[in-house]
Amino acid sequence: MKMIRRLLALWIVLIAANLKSFVEGNQSLLDKIRDDPDLSQFYAYLEVNEVAKSALQFRSVTLFVPTNQAFQRFMPNKTYVQYHMSTVATTLEQLGPTILSDLDGNPPLYVTKKRDQSGEHIYINDALILKSRSNIQTVNQNGKKQVMHVIDGILVPLTLNPSSSLDIYNPDAFQFLTHSDSLEIGPHRVRSYRQRVIMMKKEYVYQAVGGHTFLIPVEEGFKPSPRPDLIDRKVIDGHVIPNRVIFTTSAPLETPQTTLAFEDNIKVSVSFFSQKEGPNAPAKMYVKSNTILGDSKHSTGVVLAEIVKANIPVKNGVVHLIHRPLMVVDTTVTQFLKEKDDGPLYKFYEIIMDSGGQFMEIINNLTDVTILAPSNAAWMDSTVYNVIGNKTKMKEILNLHIIRDRLNIEKIRQRNQNAIAQVPTYADRKYLYFNIITNGDGNETVTVEGGGVNASIVQGDIAQTNGYIHIIDRVLGIPYTTVLGKLSTDPMMNATYLLGEAAGFNEQLNDTTKRFTYFVARDKAWKKTETEFPSTHKKLFMRDYVYHAKAILQRHLVISDHAYTMGELKHLTNDSMILPTVRDTLKIRVREDSNRYSILWNNRWISVYRPDVECINGIIHVIDHPFLEEKDVKVTSGTSDIQVAVNILFGNFFMILIAKLLL
Repeated sequence: MKMIRRLLALWIVLIAANLKSFVEGNQSLLDKIRDDPDLSQFYAYLEVNEVAKSALQFRSVTLFVPTNQAFQRFMPNKTYVQYHMSTVATTLEQLGPTILSDLDGNPPLYVTKKRDQSGEHIYINDALILKSRSNIQTVNQNGKKQVMHVIDGILVPLTLNPSSSLDIYNPDAFQFLTHSDSLEIGPHRVRSYRQRVIMMKKEYVYQAVGGHTFLIPVEEGFKPSPRPDLIDRKVIDGHVIPNRVIFTTSAPLETPQTTLAFEDNIKVSVSFFSQKEGPNAPAKMYVKSNTILGDSKHSTGVVLAEIVKANIPVKNGVVHLIHRPLMVVDTTVTQFLKEKDDGPLYKFYEIIMDSGGQFMEIINNLTDVTILAPSNAAWMDSTVYNVIGNKTKMKEILNLHIIRDRLNIEKIRQRNQNAIAQVPTYADRKYLYFNIITNGDGNETVTVEGGGVNASIVQGDIAQTNGYIHIIDRVLGIPYTTVLGKLSTDPMMNATYLLGEAAGFNEQLNDTTKRFTYFVARDKAWKKTETEFPSTHKKLFMRDYVYHAKAILQRHLVISDHAYTMGELKHLTNDSMILPTVRDTLKIRVREDSNRYSILWNNRWISVYRPDVECINGIIHVIDHPFLEEKDVKVTSGTSDIQVAVNILFGNFFMILIAKLLL
């Protein structure tokens, strides 16, 4: 009897489990959304939409369901449930470039598939499909297949203003231009650009069937007044990316996209990029045109524009409203800096004005100028705050960012073919040093060193009528690393760094309680000694002669309570000066000719290639010859020929290793 009760209980449990599985397996999509607490906000809209509920009851559907977090992030005035719905049941694997929504006029939803190291990501318009919560399939009471995909954003269609009496559904890009005043696009107006499109007979570009990306400048971007006349047929073409629908969320950043203005006589590409304004601020989205090949009417170079309203879907693609026209170079450097209160360089402009505004006067008087402009985020660095209030220091720092020449990246590349390019700045006796680094993928990064700071150009070749602006990621002239940090990262000082590492000399250079003056021979200087003192040079870089290497480096390092600039050393060494080095003493004399310094050491004048490379615990002076004599490294009499041969063998191996590291 007991056994029968147990079997009966087990049978009841199994029946209940199967019943639960049956009920769950036959839940409608509406029930599944209702039972998921993370989808409750969309369910509230769905429950009161009779048209959508009827479709779920009787038809095949695909539902794109936003999470509650998407609503909290976006907070739309109205949610269009039927724009999140298609009357074709489509799994992720079946998604093509578009899927028609069930909203009036059946405007398309655009699908973007993007692959990276973590796998494939699928976007619907500007929302990411959460794949782990998608492909949920059911069959409704009429036997119709239904599919649900959960997304991280809200899909927003292009709609009419509530006050509009027009009857437009699913407009194309030209209808958008024509009726923009009646459409729900906020305060933005595009009348001036529309007039130019019609005047240039370019309506067909915006009526083109397919999927395209349209960049449309708003009204505020047509000042000053001559600017509208510069919007010709080629400029209009430069605002259209054909045959590709790019929403900002899935945009391939910093990847040039071919525009309609890419022909034999003119070549213009457009790329998207984002810029963080601070650690907690959201990134702003920008586009930039790059006129690679121009003509008499269209200058080469880059023009930036902020996207002021993104991701407006139209029948034949997507529209992004931008704050000014692309391709048009009609402002000076000064005008560009003043142009937008919250633009990519607004913080730089604020610093300039807080420092007295002389910077603007200087660049106004230059007919050819290049500005290295720190990004807004660069000014947020904690090391910069301590200097901003010092107006005298800031004037010198700002002058370090001015080059009296039109220097675009192509010119930098040409100057950098045989050596790191050295360029004078507006700051007295201060130079910038440009270098081009190519990674394994062949992508180039242009770096610039000035005043002890190494920065990268994050947006280059922004063209102005009197020169160029390059946006950099650090403020030059405000050091942020130690002598060791600078030595280990500067491409000109690799040999000295590697020699110091092998000799166990470098660690002390990280000490922030001391002040170092370090005379560092640049890589070319060591190459020069290889020709001048071949035997000494070879031994110096051998493993068994690290003691000698350490002794030589000690001769170059002064430790004191004060780090000496070259100007101070010149003032102190009218005849000669003995500096206390780590090894013993260093007797030198300094002279200055044509704003260049030289050091007299041991009856030899040595040029100072880069003076006053500031670090947080000292100063580096990069010199054109080490403080080295041929007799400095000798083989002792007790060393056998075999040992010398072994030393040479290890030395050659060490030299090959250093050479590979230098490459």
